[in-house]
Amino acid sequence: MITITPRATAELAHLLTSRATSAAAGLRLAVRRGGCAGWQYEMQVAEPETDDIIVENLQARVIIAADSIEKLKGCEIDFSDDLTDSGFKIHNPSAARSCGCGTSFQTTDEPELPASALSGESCGQP
Repeated sequence: MITITPRATAELAHLLTSRATSAAAGLRLAVRRGGCAGWQYEMQVAEPETDDIIVENLQARVIIAADSIEKLKGCEIDFSDDLTDSGFKIHNPSAARSCGCGTSFQTTDEPELPASALSGESCGQP
């Protein structure tokens, strides 16, 4: 279903140790309409909901929202600690295009977006 890189596993284990309210909590990943490219990722430390898929790797637990499974099939969760762009990153094979900020994407079955959306101007990026 999804893979979690070793770096993301370590960071997620640390995050869950400090922020999880129960042993069932994990990083809940969902896809919602929005963002400048059509779909945006939502991530939060939360409990699983009915029909969610749970992926565990050592102390890291990722919860895939049931209504987002199709858009997240085959994705990889990584972690970057770059000075200007740190955090969890989603590498999604279903994404035909991403906006400039990298937090939203467009699939191949959706209409072309204007160039300003893909350059990041709509995301507040320079």
